[in-house]
Amino acid sequence: MNRINQKLQEDKKILSIYFSAGYPNLNDTVQIIQDLEKSGIDMIEIGLPFSDPLADGPTIQASSTQALHNGMTTQVLFDQLKDIRKTVSIPLVIMGYFNPMLQYGVENFCKKCAEIGIDGLIIPDLPVDVYADEYKATFEKYGLKNIFLITPQTSDERIHFIDSVSDGFIYMVSSASVTGSQSGFGSVQEEYFKRIAGMNLKNPQVIGFGINNAETFNQATQFAKGAIIGSAFITHLTEHGTGKIEAFVKAIR
Repeated sequence: MNRINQKLQEDKKILSIYFSAGYPNLNDTVQIIQDLEKSGIDMIEIGLPFSDPLADGPTIQASSTQALHNGMTTQVLFDQLKDIRKTVSIPLVIMGYFNPMLQYGVENFCKKCAEIGIDGLIIPDLPVDVYADEYKATFEKYGLKNIFLITPQTSDERIHFIDSVSDGFIYMVSSASVTGSQSGFGSVQEEYFKRIAGMNLKNPQVIGFGINNAETFNQATQFAKGAIIGSAFITHLTEHGTGKIEAFVKAIR
């Protein structure tokens, strides 16, 4: 069974952390992953930096830009991760935009992910219709889960379609904004969380965007299986480097 599915079956709320590969320094990637697992994180999203990250707010954009300046590329990331499964056992997901994957070759990209031990991909700019028609068979061939995003504006019809072609979790974007642009959840978001929870989808939901401390993590996981923290962790890396990762995680739960 895929590690993502195994993790989602555990009787606990999932905490996933996102960071940009190659940030703060090019060769920090593996150490950050290892330290996150040791600190009790359940799942990690490894950001593949891209020059035009549409869904990312200024914090993640800045880290992505710095990582590119540091020399991060698709091949460099694959080279860094080639032995990651010797030391890390939790689910690993690559989050990135479709252009670098297309340039690398979608099948080659998926094959490489499978060889390394990547469990899934999050590709915000790959429409679910295109995925279902053109790429689903390739992802399944290499045992990769493709994780789709929904927002408060996504129609029920489309949510059900996404649910039907998914076999992992659904990434619930908490609001119609970019990452890192809000703090805390109001009644509108809670109604959205409740609405999705009431749809009885076959895939569990994990909430992202706006999770930055214990309070927002607990708020989000009242209604969903887990939550994702990105911008707040990158801010922590910017301010403290890679030396205080455990303290960051302990402050969340």
